[in-house]
Amino acid sequence: MPDIPWSTPTRAAPDAEVYVMASRFETATLTGAVRFFLKSPGIIGQIRKAPGAHGVALRARVLSRTFLTLSAWEDREALYRFARSEPHRSSSRAAAGFMKESAFAFWTVPAAQLPIGWAEAERRLAEQKSAA
Repeated sequence: MPDIPWSTPTRAAPDAEVYVMASRFETATLTGAVRFFLKSPGIIGQIRKAPGAHGVALRARVLSRTFLTLSAWEDREALYRFARSEPHRSSSRAAAGFMKESAFAFWTVPAAQLPIGWAEAERRLAEQKSAA
C-alpha cells in the first residue's frame, strides 16, 4: 500500500521547537488492518486542519497489519487537543478492539529539522520498545 507522504498543514517558525510523535500500530487481524487503513484518510485530514499541527505522514503496510504514523505539533497540548477531538477520539476507541500492539515515542526538535524521516521515527520507537 502506498504511504501518505509528509504534509505540512501549518509551518512552524524556523526557530521554534516542535513536539513530535511517532506511533506504531499492529492489528490482530487483516480485517482490522483494512478497517484501520480505511479510517486513516479521515484522521490525516483531521490533522491537516488541527490547530498547532506542523506535519503528518502515514506508512501503511496493510498486508503486514502494521502502520506507522508521524506527526509534529506546536506543543504537547496541541497534540492532546487533537487526540481528544472527533473523529480521532471515537476511531481510536473503536480500533482498540482489533489492535494487537501499539507503541508511541515523543520528542522535540527544532522546526528547521522538519520533516522527520521514517528512519528516525523507527529508531525512536525501537528505543521505546527496548526500554519497556
